[in-house]
Amino acid sequence: MPNRRDGSEDSTGDLPPLQKLDSPTGSPPSSSLSRLIELENCVSNLSLAHEIVVNRDFSFKPNSPSTNSLEGKVTEIVHRAFWDCLQQQLNSEPPDYSHAMVLLQEIKTLLESLLLPGHVRLRTELSEVLDMELIKQEVSQGALDLNRLAAYVINTMGSLCAPVRDQEIRALHHLQEPVELFRGIFHMLGLMKIDMVNFTVQTLRPHLMQQAVQYERAKFKQILDKDPASLDNTVAWLCTAVSEEMSSVRDGPVSAMSVLNRAYMHLLRWSSLDQKYPETVLMDRVRLDSLGEQVRSLVLDASVLLVTHAQCGGAVWSLPGFVGKLKQSITALLEGSHSSEADLRGALLRVAEKVVQQVNEARCSQENTSLPQEIQEILKGQIEELWRDDNPVRILIGERVQGFLQAMLQGGPPKKSPELASPLRLLSADLAELGRAFGQIVHFNRSVFGPFYAPILRRALIPSEEPKTADDHR
Repeated sequence: MPNRRDGSEDSTGDLPPLQKLDSPTGSPPSSSLSRLIELENCVSNLSLAHEIVVNRDFSFKPNSPSTNSLEGKVTEIVHRAFWDCLQQQLNSEPPDYSHAMVLLQEIKTLLESLLLPGHVRLRTELSEVLDMELIKQEVSQGALDLNRLAAYVINTMGSLCAPVRDQEIRALHHLQEPVELFRGIFHMLGLMKIDMVNFTVQTLRPHLMQQAVQYERAKFKQILDKDPASLDNTVAWLCTAVSEEMSSVRDGPVSAMSVLNRAYMHLLRWSSLDQKYPETVLMDRVRLDSLGEQVRSLVLDASVLLVTHAQCGGAVWSLPGFVGKLKQSITALLEGSHSSEADLRGALLRVAEKVVQQVNEARCSQENTSLPQEIQEILKGQIEELWRDDNPVRILIGERVQGFLQAMLQGGPPKKSPELASPLRLLSADLAELGRAFGQIVHFNRSVFGPFYAPILRRALIPSEEPKTADDHR
């Protein structure tokens, strides 16, 4: 229960007295609240537009809380009480249709919202059949037929819904109880509204993509105008990349493009504990974190394959289907093992056993002999040692992966993948797909936020240059 203040300050109660703190009292000034709401709306609109453009699988889904969650249990109780109340009203003598009338009006309104401008005849028919004044007269005369109205509503929904909903529409025709009919109709109308929104999103996506860069840039400029600190993390992110790039390039100037590429590469290994994520890539953080996990998985998979190839010899490696089967086993056993050191070490123990088993089976089928025991122990030991971040094989493969991804960034929008180093050709398809996904995120981000990055990089690379004003971000 909220803590209320009534009576004098000396009044006593079950709650301890609140201490007066050295902080502002009362509600915040309305102007500040208004600016906060405007800022939140800008961020929300920008995030939604960005997701629609970059995520081809984006769609709205029904909000279905878990039945075991508190929200799910409360929702179930409230819904059950709602429909039980309607059941009691319809079962009374004479039936009370006041609640049902409200629901019929809502159904009519929802159906009208699903109609397109060309549905002139259907709109007229809907107004005639669900004429609320006429329905009130039928109620007063005891002539209301809810099943007839429900059948019309279901048929109308069937003519408007997507083909994927046809089976659910047919199931509604088999319901006889008015409460179950109402419940099924409202559930289906909710799904149809989501289908309509998703259809609209798909229709607008081509137009949004044409204007996406200008739109996102303008929206971010609005956010920056309302909150000038919205670039603080981005400045720190880019300045770190500048320092590292200057340290690595001893001779010659440092280019802004190389700094940006280094900064983007940092995002693939960003620590989850670091809360100062760059604001300009925050909308893509989930995608970039996922790509970072894929990079770590690929490095580990390739490292296992490399040490296996070094120990088992080319004869076994060239057997048809051997490498593919081995890769599948390694990937399956290492899946989900990167969250902790203990999990990774345990997974690599199982991988080592599986690799030796498959190598021996392949050798027996070809040469009727297993790997020498000494080689088996060496192979197991090398695989088990891959849990270390400073393992030489992991470092080597990691550098090759980083080089591949940087090459894709330097080549502009990726049309053709750079040639892969030898150890990574075994995972060429996975790495190429990862590189394309990373490149698309980076190139779109650079197109949108390039004008914001330019003055930051100029100041970092040429410290003597005068600071730019807010207008330079336009």
